[in-house]
Amino acid sequence: MTLPAARRRGLLFATALSCLVLGSGLSLAQTAAEAPPVIAPNLSSFTLDNGLEVVVIPDHRAPVVTHMIWYKTGAADEPAGQSGVAHFLEHLMFKGTKDNPDGIFSQIVSDIGGQENAFTSNDYTAYFQRVAKEHLPRMMELEADRMQNLVLTDEVIKPEQQVVLEERRMRVDADPSSRLQETLSAITYVNHPYGSPVIGWQSEIEALNHDAIISFYDRFYTPNNAVLVVAGDVEEADVRKLAEETYGKLPRRAEPGPRIRPAEPPLNGKRSVHLEDERVRQPSVSESWLVPSQATGKDREPEAFELLAQILTGGPSSRLYKEAVLEKQVAIGVGAYYLDTSLDTTRFIVYGSPRGDGTLTGLQDIFERTIRDIAENGVTEAELARAKHSLTSSAIYAQDSQVTLARLFGAALTSGQTIEDVQTWPAQIEAVTPADIQKVAQDYLLKDPVTGYLTAPGQSPDAAVSDQKS
Repeated sequence: MTLPAARRRGLLFATALSCLVLGSGLSLAQTAAEAPPVIAPNLSSFTLDNGLEVVVIPDHRAPVVTHMIWYKTGAADEPAGQSGVAHFLEHLMFKGTKDNPDGIFSQIVSDIGGQENAFTSNDYTAYFQRVAKEHLPRMMELEADRMQNLVLTDEVIKPEQQVVLEERRMRVDADPSSRLQETLSAITYVNHPYGSPVIGWQSEIEALNHDAIISFYDRFYTPNNAVLVVAGDVEEADVRKLAEETYGKLPRRAEPGPRIRPAEPPLNGKRSVHLEDERVRQPSVSESWLVPSQATGKDREPEAFELLAQILTGGPSSRLYKEAVLEKQVAIGVGAYYLDTSLDTTRFIVYGSPRGDGTLTGLQDIFERTIRDIAENGVTEAELARAKHSLTSSAIYAQDSQVTLARLFGAALTSGQTIEDVQTWPAQIEAVTPADIQKVAQDYLLKDPVTGYLTAPGQSPDAAVSDQKS
């Protein structure tokens, strides 16, 4: 896909702020600076001869480092019929190499008092360790080793396949909310691979074999398809030397090629799903729209969506919270968020849970009427100023965490953005006008949304919570 040349795009902490509002709003003890902050102004970067991108974020407050390796591949890059292979491979990356057999990597991290984890998304897969700085060379050696030398046999794969299937049963099949989200993604993205779950469909996980996994590993786990982020008590020269001595020795194993996925056509007509489950104790409703992502949006669209989510549900004075929770008292909570870090078309989502005389369809009416009002009449300067203050303050706070900073840059660089996009995000937020927010509401949110209802069996979206049988 071809990305717009002048994107200045946003961050994971913007999404984190757009969470469900159940009580008081975000308390901000620090006011935003007159000039918008620059994220990680002391950051440096370089690229090794084999194509590995390296980002260094010095932070000398404590003698620790966060070491993260990000691969530009995720669930949306999987071959058709092989959903879950990216996540499955994430599991298998801990199964060892010839020089460092199964369990050795994790045991080393544990023995030195470090932390480790890994995660897979639609667009990237990442592995990280947080350790005392003297252990950084060993972390680089171990991670570089498994980038190229992973040992996979059926004896390794088959047992882990059962682990992944059990994870799916526990996290998705046994969780009504997760089942609903999986179904909503499937009916929203009918052509694009974002419609398949990151963990994979059960039947396709069961069908994954040695050849499928090795093929995915050999194609995507190569230094020219990866980003190394090191944050902490380090300097660029030291990281460069270590990276060249470890990752730099690895050859380019493949050329993954451009990340071109099938385009999702515009939503036409109403799409909805009503999931009933006896484990549901609190009914909920969500509405979502397909919108441009940080990577694909034009002008200031992504920043406008981030601010709109804040204006809708970012605290007691936000529009939806004030009306549904405080004034009418028909909801115990409402939320709005923009799934910002996506390589392709993403979603803007509003949701809530009713109480008392409130109904799911009644909350829908409030959502749609409020969005329609913004599309027709815009937002006030005061609303916009509060939203900007919240988001730019979050940018200030984010710089206190080396893990957060490493994640911000890693996710951005594997999702179609640049270092400059991340660093200048606060300035781009400050540049948004009321007209920008009104325009994205007009252009994208007046169409029929994809709706999801979650209730106990026999409960109607039109019935008040107080009338439902317990």
